[in-house]
Amino acid sequence: MNVFLDLFLTFFKIGLFTFGGGASMIPLIQQEVTSHGWLTEEQLLDYIAISESTPGPIAINMATFIGSQTTMGIAGGFFGALVATLGVVLPSFIIILIIAMFFRKFAQYAGVKSVLISIRPIVVGMILAAGAYLVMAAVGFKSVYAAGFDWRALVVVGVLAVIMTGYKLITKKSIPVIAFILTAAGVGLVTYLLTIIV
Repeated sequence: MNVFLDLFLTFFKIGLFTFGGGASMIPLIQQEVTSHGWLTEEQLLDYIAISESTPGPIAINMATFIGSQTTMGIAGGFFGALVATLGVVLPSFIIILIIAMFFRKFAQYAGVKSVLISIRPIVVGMILAAGAYLVMAAVGFKSVYAAGFDWRALVVVGVLAVIMTGYKLITKKSIPVIAFILTAAGVGLVTYLLTIIV
């Protein structure tokens, strides 16, 4: 199969079978990308971090980054980024068009309401699975299948937890998201520099 067609179909499947936004897509992206051999788990974690820290939806960012960087060892470039991004976006676009045409007509039916209510716990489960995957990586698991703690990851998570808790106790407010992102970047940078010096 053509590499770019495979890339398109893979991300089309990811876009078609995940509900609840970009975070819920992470487990399926992880499974598909690593099973195709496009990225290692460590590279995927880097891509997740980049996708989260750049503007735009995480799923689209990840599809674009993965498509442009690697397709079975071949640099995908612009065309790889384009087909991966189109693949992940098209299912949502098509489904939303169909829903927009028929939602008012069918939303009143009990069956439709039951389906929408049934999807909610599935979405929560997928987001929790994505969160568990990211937490495992953050505290130093080199792979989902092989444990190996990295003291730097533990330091970063510990410092961020102390900062968040301290801020909440002192100000009685949640830490602003942008401030948290900048703080996390600063802690990560300092930790990295310390590992070079030490």
